[in-house]
Amino acid sequence: MIKIQSLIKSTLVLSLFPAMAQAAPKNVIYMIGDGMGPAYLSAYRYYMDDPKTKKVESTIYDQLWVGVATTYPDDDTIVTDSAAGATALSTRNKSYNGAISVDHDHKPLTTMLEIAKAKGMKTGIVATSQINHATPAAFMAHNKTRKAYNEIADDYVDNKVNGQFVADVMFGGGITYFERKDRNLSNEFKQAGFQYANTWQDFAKISKAPAMAVLAPVGFPSALDNPVAAPLATMTDKALKLLSNNKNGFVVMIEGSQIDWCGHANDIACAMAEMHDFAKAIKVAKDYVDAHPDTILVITADHETGGLSLGADGIYAWDRDVIKKVKQTAPLIAKSLVNAAPADLAKVWTAQTGLTATAAELTLLTQKITLVKPEIAKVDFNKVEDPMEVEADLLEPLANEIKQLIDHYSKTGWTSGAHTAIDVPVLAWGKQRQDFAGFQDNTDIATKLVQYIEKR
Repeated sequence: MIKIQSLIKSTLVLSLFPAMAQAAPKNVIYMIGDGMGPAYLSAYRYYMDDPKTKKVESTIYDQLWVGVATTYPDDDTIVTDSAAGATALSTRNKSYNGAISVDHDHKPLTTMLEIAKAKGMKTGIVATSQINHATPAAFMAHNKTRKAYNEIADDYVDNKVNGQFVADVMFGGGITYFERKDRNLSNEFKQAGFQYANTWQDFAKISKAPAMAVLAPVGFPSALDNPVAAPLATMTDKALKLLSNNKNGFVVMIEGSQIDWCGHANDIACAMAEMHDFAKAIKVAKDYVDAHPDTILVITADHETGGLSLGADGIYAWDRDVIKKVKQTAPLIAKSLVNAAPADLAKVWTAQTGLTATAAELTLLTQKITLVKPEIAKVDFNKVEDPMEVEADLLEPLANEIKQLIDHYSKTGWTSGAHTAIDVPVLAWGKQRQDFAGFQDNTDIATKLVQYIEKR
């Protein structure tokens, strides 16, 4: 009888804490699609559908989808920002919007990578934003505000675990913050033995950890505009190769950062390109798990951005073919229209969007061009910190008109230019994938992963 009761008790414990049910994985690949709400997965499915078949084919997102998660922060807003969301996903603790792995009293909350490093594991971060942006920062640093970019970058050198850097591999953007006049952090990393790159040519030469690559002044160009093919997948592949050679395993956080930026901009073509780039990186990670079954892959989002809707204006339709024809993000389309001769405006518009503009639409576009062109002429872009961002801000009135036209013809809807409180998808692959099935909070995801790490 005692043996039976003991067995029942053990079974109950394992059902309540599934991460304890089997041996902990050696490696953790943690991927965050910033802003990636469930509608983004649906949109990508239809965007990628083969029009030659009646069936709508599943994507890698569909194949790995196991659950959903809540994202609310530790305040009364319900809608989280990326800092609070990433803090929850990194530390197992809720905090306030803007917090980088600190509590309400600004006391540090131990991050997943710090725990892993203390266990002798290799660690890494990969992002298409600057690597000191909110999400990667919440795994590496501690600060009362996400806006303190230089302080956060300093933390990447100064914050140590048992005298060691928190991360062995750091890939993404952020030259502006790491190669500063007041403190050149790149030199400090190089002096500490890191292989270092600030160009893609030098990135290709990186052959061992520790390694750092900051490959853009701030964030990367959008995937739709980036001349580098599959940047996130490329960085993911190298990160996994560099981290693999460690008997104690590794933990790496990989962020598809700019899904969120496209959502904020309400740019559906931009969003689908970022989802495609993220999907390629997921494929690299999944292939790694298939070849190394002692690895768990978990994918989620910190929040949803934009309130994306497939179908709008009371019309029962969504035209993915319109979106597929768009060649660049709205700011770059706007730039090409500003630079076009008036007689060529219709031709340039069609070349960039695949749409034929009506006379009324050409008039609206011309009015916006007349508005922004003189403002752009006033700026010396050689003297600004982030030329891409400044130019995009100046082009915004025209870019907004472009996005509205693409949304109109594709029947894409948005409820916000900010985040929403919509639950986010949870995807997983590996022997422990069912640990992440069903409904959960974002802190639950982190708790389960930390359980694995603490068993090392």
